[in-house]
Amino acid sequence: MAFLIDTCVWIDVECGALGPADVAALTGDEAVFLSPVTVAELCYGAELAVDPGIRERRRVALRRLQRKPLLPIDADTGVVFGHLAAALHEAGSMHRSRVQDLWLASQAVQHGYALLTRNRKDFQDIPGLDLVLI
Repeated sequence: MAFLIDTCVWIDVECGALGPADVAALTGDEAVFLSPVTVAELCYGAELAVDPGIRERRRVALRRLQRKPLLPIDADTGVVFGHLAAALHEAGSMHRSRVQDLWLASQAVQHGYALLTRNRKDFQDIPGLDLVLI
């Protein structure tokens, strides 16, 4: 089983709250992927940094992360997203603030990968998602 890593995990590694070894202890020898959603979220955070030094450190971290294999979003991901969004809507738990999380979950479900996160509440009700918590 491969892993798609949630944005919060990459941030924790870059901030030193988690070490690469902590992530490797959970993922083992399995493939680890980066999502375009994570690239967007990290770019957004870098661009909004008021302090130029912080902005540049975040940009450097993003460039470093972009060396990881990228799991693309394609039409099939869109179909999975639509099914999951409809299921969450019918269950009364879909909200616009969850869109990025749902794209990540859709990618993981589409490929049969586990999603590694520390944010259980963001993903716990998504059907078919293999959630691995730090």
